[in-house]
Amino acid sequence: MNNSVSGAGRLLWAGLRALLVLTVVCGVIYPLVVTGIAQAAFSNKANGSEIKENGKVVGSSLIGQTYNLPLKKGEETPAADLKWFQPRPSNGLGSNSVNTQYKLILSGATNRSGDNADLIKWVTDAKAAVVKDNSVNGYTVKPGDVPADAVTSSGSGLDPAISPEYAKIQIHRIAALNHLTVDQVDQLVADNTSGRLLGFMSEPTVNVLKLNIALKDLLQK
Repeated sequence: MNNSVSGAGRLLWAGLRALLVLTVVCGVIYPLVVTGIAQAAFSNKANGSEIKENGKVVGSSLIGQTYNLPLKKGEETPAADLKWFQPRPSNGLGSNSVNTQYKLILSGATNRSGDNADLIKWVTDAKAAVVKDNSVNGYTVKPGDVPADAVTSSGSGLDPAISPEYAKIQIHRIAALNHLTVDQVDQLVADNTSGRLLGFMSEPTVNVLKLNIALKDLLQK
């Protein structure tokens, strides 16, 4: 009987010691080492790929955001502030250039088929809004010139980038509303366009937040 109790006690003590050691190693030391390496070698990525303006974090290069006017009384959703470059629709909620919502909790696509009536209406309305918003001062956007990313969300619904084609469609509007020349805004887009990865992978993109920060800097000069 005593031997059984003693053996059980030793097993329990051995198990407890193993639990304590593994807790310290796996729950404290390992996370600290990994965090330290990440902060030393990949600090920006480890902290969420933050974008800062004047020392203040204004967003992430990985997550899109809205550029809207303050919500007015009686409005369900705020209108887009068309002085800024607008992102692609988000979250598969039928958003267009006048109603673009980025909510992390709603990340995902619509899961609707290409012949779904709601999806067709969303895309049609979004295309009409893009044409209307960006046809200014004699510059006319044709429906056939509107790229897919201007009227559809990405798979995550949170894509921070747009295609150079969508950015260029917005150039005349941005120039007119901010009293800039088309050439100035066109250069901004060119300066903030990222090429293909390794020269052949993926597609060229324009990060909307970085582009709008560059636009703000230009306006403050």
